[in-house]
Amino acid sequence: MAERWILHADMDAFFASIEQRDRPELRGKPVIVGATSPRGVVAAASYEARIFGVRSAMPGFRARELCPHGIFVASDIEKYAGVSAEVHAVFAEVTPEIEPVALDEAFLEITGSVGLFGGPVELARFLKRRVREAVDLPISVGLGPTKQVAKIACTLGKPDGLLLVPPEAVRWMLDPLSVRRIWGIGPVLGDKLERFGIRTIAQLAAFDPRTLERELGARGQELQALARGEDPRAVVSERDPKSYGEENTFERDVLDREIVSAALTSHAEAVARRLRHDGFRGRVATLKVKLGTRSGLRAPRVAGQDAEPVYPLLTRRKSLLDPTDDGASIRRTALELWDALALDEPVRLLGLSLSGLEATDRAQLDLFASPRAPDRLGPALDAIQERFGRGAIHRAVDDPGKITPGMRKKRGQ
Repeated sequence: MAERWILHADMDAFFASIEQRDRPELRGKPVIVGATSPRGVVAAASYEARIFGVRSAMPGFRARELCPHGIFVASDIEKYAGVSAEVHAVFAEVTPEIEPVALDEAFLEITGSVGLFGGPVELARFLKRRVREAVDLPISVGLGPTKQVAKIACTLGKPDGLLLVPPEAVRWMLDPLSVRRIWGIGPVLGDKLERFGIRTIAQLAAFDPRTLERELGARGQELQALARGEDPRAVVSERDPKSYGEENTFERDVLDREIVSAALTSHAEAVARRLRHDGFRGRVATLKVKLGTRSGLRAPRVAGQDAEPVYPLLTRRKSLLDPTDDGASIRRTALELWDALALDEPVRLLGLSLSGLEATDRAQLDLFASPRAPDRLGPALDAIQERFGRGAIHRAVDDPGKITPGMRKKRGQ
């Protein structure tokens, strides 16, 4: 039986690297993508900015405190998605079994391909060279017999690295690492394990399994298996999405229903457009609201960084009678959920998502449902925007003056 090989590929500081590639004056400088408004969040940071502790998902004000001379650049997600598509086309040159994790990373099952390239290292070198030729960007790769080993190897090899871990070296690599390196162990679980004296992966692998099962249930067995290097998870190349969502953080806390309506209109249309593009409809709408008043709690502390404030998060959902990809229907449901909340304090973030998805070409017909006219407006809007740009046409809101700069950016205005 052929030795199993999985490759984890991860672009280095992807969004920031694209900006440095396209703007030579930014090369070698601390570039921070996103967080261009007071309420913004860091989408990516170049390695020059990471030296100062800046990381993705960090609030913009904190990034400015850590790196006051950083260069903040607005996100251009459409450009990044285009580059991502080029990179994934290169992945397809070495194997058809690709499991995307995000725009900038993926798992590749290469067991059946290594013989064509002369071995796993030769395949990885070919992949790195082809990505550089295609998009002029660095990529790190890790190779191992399991997904977890490949991912950790990729992380250890960054930036622009290539690290192979053969089966006989798995425990040698894993044992001294922090237990927090294991997939699925976050700050809360990591703290709990440390209270048991478990700080390294070797300590987790050797810990009394009965105690671990008593404290963590079946999860304890799974984590201990991962600590021993056992990971049966396969690369899943054809995986349908679970949901589609959009959200934005307001530059100032809002409660004005017209502003909320404008935001939810923008989100609903964006979600509907993505659903139609990918051939899905959804039947469960979820409204996400983050209040503007801090709760007094603080998020778990990351090593070397101050704990960040926590804002109360509310979610409300509603199941639709029929699955939909229509922006007007999604917006109407979202506003019903908002009105039902009856909030008397302003919010800093609004999000909207649709789940319970089914493929449009596999939709179940209802024998007793009254016939509905096909939605022609959505596809017509898509066609116009595809030809003339995102800002060419959009659904009207009650007061155009209520549209925030963030929403205008999403619409391409």
